[in-house]
Amino acid sequence: MDFSDVVMVVGDQPIILMDLVIGAGVLTLAMLLVILIVVWRAGGRRNDEVISAQRRASELETRLSELAGQLKNFSETTAAREAQMARNLDERLDKVSHRLGEGLHSTSERTTKSLQHLYERLAVIDTAQQKITTLSDEMLSLKDILSNKQTRGAYGQARMEAIIRDGLHSTAYRFQGTLSNGKRPDCLIRLPENEMEIVVDSKFPLEGFNALKAAQTDQEKLEAERQLRRDVLYHVKDIAAKYLISGETHETAVMFVPSESVYADLHENFEDVIQKAHRHRVIIASPNVLMMLVQTMQALFKDARMREQASLIQKEVVMLLEDVSRFQDRLDKLQNHFRMANDDVDKLVISSAKINKRGQTIEQMDFAESEDQTPPALDNQSSSTKPKLVSG
Repeated sequence: MDFSDVVMVVGDQPIILMDLVIGAGVLTLAMLLVILIVVWRAGGRRNDEVISAQRRASELETRLSELAGQLKNFSETTAAREAQMARNLDERLDKVSHRLGEGLHSTSERTTKSLQHLYERLAVIDTAQQKITTLSDEMLSLKDILSNKQTRGAYGQARMEAIIRDGLHSTAYRFQGTLSNGKRPDCLIRLPENEMEIVVDSKFPLEGFNALKAAQTDQEKLEAERQLRRDVLYHVKDIAAKYLISGETHETAVMFVPSESVYADLHENFEDVIQKAHRHRVIIASPNVLMMLVQTMQALFKDARMREQASLIQKEVVMLLEDVSRFQDRLDKLQNHFRMANDDVDKLVISSAKINKRGQTIEQMDFAESEDQTPPALDNQSSSTKPKLVSG
């Protein structure tokens, strides 16, 4: 191959094949050099990357270990907190259950007491209802009684008899007694120290009173007032005509009205009827007024019995005074005996004082004899024959 051949011309400079080969070789070497440099740099970069990766890995391991420790601490803390939370929750649940149990117990007790009180109130209500039922039955029976004149009269007579029977002795009155004219009043009361009797007759003018209460117009009220006046005056005249007998009954009779409301209405609104009754010598009396009359008669009977027993009381007083006189005599004699006994006791005290004084004088005397004062005649005597003085 001839390397001197011109391959190409660049400008004025011809380029031969040799130049191309040399240029290609130089270019190849340059490229190889560049590649080596690149490879070397790449290897250095890789080493740096490896070192950096290792450093990062170590840092990551460190961080992971720290994170693991933190996770472990977190898990332990979390477990401790969970355990504490569980204990707190158990304690709170126990407290809540205890409170709930106490609340349920107290609630049950209150409920039991409330039910017991409710049962008691229901029992009271039941009893009251039974009483109300009984009372309503009695009211209905009383209404039936009052609606019938005969039963109403029997009712008034029963009230009158109860008042008189409770206040007077059984010998002071008689019911349905017969008078000399053949009439029989409801009650005759026998006065003390008097042969005359007081007539008590029961009347109950209820129709006119009910009509007066039920009247709504003035005309109805006037008609009811006329009827009530007519009924009451009819009963007053009937009592005065039948039961006021001279020398046998008292000059005043008692018309018993067994209703305080009727009696009050008569005295409040029918004063003319009361005055006419007084002129006919008839006293209209309610249960309370009759009770006062009975108590007054009871006092009269007591005074009469006291007067009857006055002589006996005087005799007993005289005997009591004689007993008091005898008691005074015996008391004087007993006082003399006590005075004489006191004198004797005073004398005995004086004698005892004298005796005691003489005994003390004797006790203070000295009966001891010395040897030089002993008589010669007594020296030869036995000591057993010497007299001894016993003091005291």
